[in-house]
Amino acid sequence: MKDFILEVCADSVESVLAGEKGGASRIELCSNLVIGGTTPSPKLYEEIRKYSSIRIHALIRPRFGDFCYTSYEYSIIKEEVRMFRELGAEGVVIGVLTPEGTLNLEAMYGLMEEAKGMSVTLHRAFDMTADPFEAMEQAISLGINTILTSGQKNECTEGIPLLKTLKERSRERIDILTGGGVNDRVIPKLYTAAGVTAYHMSGKEVLDSNMIYRKGEVNMGLPSLSEYTIYRTGEENVRQARKALDKCAVS
Repeated sequence: MKDFILEVCADSVESVLAGEKGGASRIELCSNLVIGGTTPSPKLYEEIRKYSSIRIHALIRPRFGDFCYTSYEYSIIKEEVRMFRELGAEGVVIGVLTPEGTLNLEAMYGLMEEAKGMSVTLHRAFDMTADPFEAMEQAISLGINTILTSGQKNECTEGIPLLKTLKERSRERIDILTGGGVNDRVIPKLYTAAGVTAYHMSGKEVLDSNMIYRKGEVNMGLPSLSEYTIYRTGEENVRQARKALDKCAVS
């Protein structure tokens, strides 16, 4: 049996439980998944732990946008890594870049010190680096366990050539976790073409709000997003992805 990982990114108790029931190996816990994910609250983590003991890796990202942070933002990131370590999270998902598009090694070293004893994933800041092979070697030198990447493309299927090369060059020194459009339909293709065995998905489904009265002329956030649309992980979406992985495992 091959050692597959199916990680589900989730930003609510409901999504975590759906991912677990669907067969996820672990959860990347975040907030605001609709904008790419930001740091979850400690209370969200604590509420999840009332109902689930699934392995949780907490995303540490103070805001939407790039990964070049101010000193204030970096201070927050360090404190949040420490906070989730003390809360008992099994891992953290982090990344800091220089303005030139390389890993900020000094900043990353500081975060690795705070994360001692935890599994560490370099998030998709990796996909914004100028030289992915240099970034991978730097991540390995820092002791990072996993790189989350779509192969530096919007969709993982478009990034297959780079994913394949990263997997080969990694020589099992670091896990290559494939994200960016992962579902049950693309997993067999990714496995066959790139040889990757770790996958990251949201499995999201679109739900309608329970609100009956709706104030259409007032917007509470991004004008492109409706306040009355809810995005949650679909248990069946995760289950189908897990079935696809299981088939690859015995092929």
